[in-house]
Amino acid sequence: MELVAFSLLNGAVYGLLLFMLSSGLTLIFSMMGVLNFAHASVFMLGAYFSWQLSRWVGFVPALVLAPLLCGLVGAAIERYGLRRVHAQGHVAEILFTFGLSYVIAELVIMAWGRNPIENRVPAAIDFPIFHLFGTSYPFYKALMMAISVGMFAFLYLAFKRTRVGLVIQAALTHPKMVSALGHDVPRLFVLVFAIGSALAGLAGVIGGFALLTEPNMAANLGPIVFVVVVVGGLGSIPGAFFASMLIGVVQTFAVAFDYSALDLLGALGVTVTRASPFHEILAVKVAQAAPIIPYLLLVAMLIVRPRGLLGTRDT
Repeated sequence: MELVAFSLLNGAVYGLLLFMLSSGLTLIFSMMGVLNFAHASVFMLGAYFSWQLSRWVGFVPALVLAPLLCGLVGAAIERYGLRRVHAQGHVAEILFTFGLSYVIAELVIMAWGRNPIENRVPAAIDFPIFHLFGTSYPFYKALMMAISVGMFAFLYLAFKRTRVGLVIQAALTHPKMVSALGHDVPRLFVLVFAIGSALAGLAGVIGGFALLTEPNMAANLGPIVFVVVVVGGLGSIPGAFFASMLIGVVQTFAVAFDYSALDLLGALGVTVTRASPFHEILAVKVAQAAPIIPYLLLVAMLIVRPRGLLGTRDT
């Protein structure tokens, strides 16, 4: 029972962290049609900015300032980069953001070095919030969950239920009409990219504690973020939320499940000798295969439902 309870809690924390990271990417794609390969790099910048600012002004100001800085970085990327390559089509946009991710990684190495930094949980949020089965649960994980749920509510309400959100969505498909009605479409796109980047930066502030803050963290997290976006459905914020939770919980349970198909067959009285050609495959434990589970889910989703869980367009 203790294993199930903590696996659920840790899976929810990991899933909500994935949503924090993927929400900005989903927002940018749903509103602008841009698949931003540099999004995980902005997440990394959020982790580094918060660590540096925490040393200068403290954690609470850094929690506000780091996402704002990431938002400014995102606004600059859209205004001086993506806007210029947008006319060349989606391939040019993908190549631009893909190259930008490497540029950001090199800039991080130049500024903070190649070694990981000690991005520890601040004392202000490093205390137990409750005890379960004699084990304390840290407050910062509960804070991470609360911020992620707040992100989901903000995105859904702001961009699905408000006038600004409707104008931005209309600008994606009918930019000339929206412009004729008196709205500044380029400014709207800058705003969307800035908000998406700020959300990635906020995820970096909180996620930097749970993950190793080092120059390769963007490359390590980038693939899993795109898995979440595709499984949830391109451009669907609720889909990204449900996909994040599904992947987080399933992968966390898989890590805790230290058994193999060979163990199951043994419990059923079936003996598989080492001479069997399938022995090595059957001996692989579920915990060892946990890292590939999201990608197996991605392949299955592309075969069965290319639109994803709640998507409205094919991948």
